[in-house]
Amino acid sequence: MTDEQLIFLILIIWSIPSTYFRSKFRIIVYQTDDWKINIKPLFKKEIVGLFSNMYPDNKTYLKTRNQYRIYLAVYLILFIIYNLINRNIL
Repeated sequence: MTDEQLIFLILIIWSIPSTYFRSKFRIIVYQTDDWKINIKPLFKKEIVGLFSNMYPDNKTYLKTRNQYRIYLAVYLILFIIYNLINRNIL
């Protein structure tokens, strides 16, 4: 297995919990338990909630936001590594 294939496999495996983290975060940001929140393309409030402090007193929001940030940061790093390997830079 090449490095490119290995990183691609890691990217796929790492993307599996994305629906869980995003759903949990969106439920808090949009303050709803409706399942349709997961399929609607509502981004503005979600982006604001990710990069700012919408609910400073809500401990669940802060914990979930920080977990989601870490998850997305690792995903971004893996994607950058994959692109660098794919372009023969690494």
